Amino acid sequence: MLEVSNLKKSFGNKQVIKGINLKVNKGEIIGIIGPSGCGKSTFLRSINFLEKPTSGKIIFDGELIDSDKEITFLRRKVGMVFQQFNLFDNMTVLNNIILAPVKLNIMTKEEAIKEAKVLLKKIGLLDKANFYPSEISGGQKQRVAIVRTLLMKPEMILFDEPTSALDPEMIGEVTNLMREIAKDGITMIIVSHEMNFIKNFCTRVLYMEDGKILCDGTSKDIFEKPNHVELEKFLSKINNI
Repeated sequence: MLEVSNLKKSFGNKQVIKGINLKVNKGEIIGIIGPSGCGKSTFLRSINFLEKPTSGKIIFDGELIDSDKEITFLRRKVGMVFQQFNLFDNMTVLNNIILAPVKLNIMTKEEAIKEAKVLLKKIGLLDKANFYPSEISGGQKQRVAIVRTLLMKPEMILFDEPTSALDPEMIGEVTNLMREIAKDGITMIIVSHEMNFIKNFCTRVLYMEDGKILCDGTSKDIFEKPNHVELEKFLSKINNI
């Protein structure tokens, strides 16, 4: 489904991603963990070309992504949910959700509204459709952002710290929705500091440090049988596993 080959990303003279290779199969739920500043979010953003890789290859569904046309193709197939929600403050919840599929001619406005309302009802937020982002909670904003991504009918969703901007009581709202999405077989790659969630939710976990993937295994392999000294050090500092 997704193949990343020798991916590198530099900002000026600083190399942040240092030659990552990764294959992702359809339906996998992959968690990426590692210390702050190790390149996790940059790697995630590079997959979707929100950060243009300095070198390397990204292949999605057999298509080499190397032009604006292919990047547009990629972004229609691969959605992204951000840490800070990225909702437009001057638009209602409903208009935030339908903006992209209507603008990209994926569906008519009437079709988008109908499907958006179905999704909002499913997550218990239909009554917030005409509210503005400033009028709803952080957990509700993130659920709206996820619904906005779902309306594009992606094959894969990238989650960049989806719960880190939330109060503890709101984290469950978002993680429960992610569990529901997983039942539909959507492939996910999740960067998160919520170790319990990664441990119990992800089918595969990557440990990153200094711009590289040092470990790649099942959740049980990574959390219960760490086989790398740096991974052991990292886990020893985590108290909430």
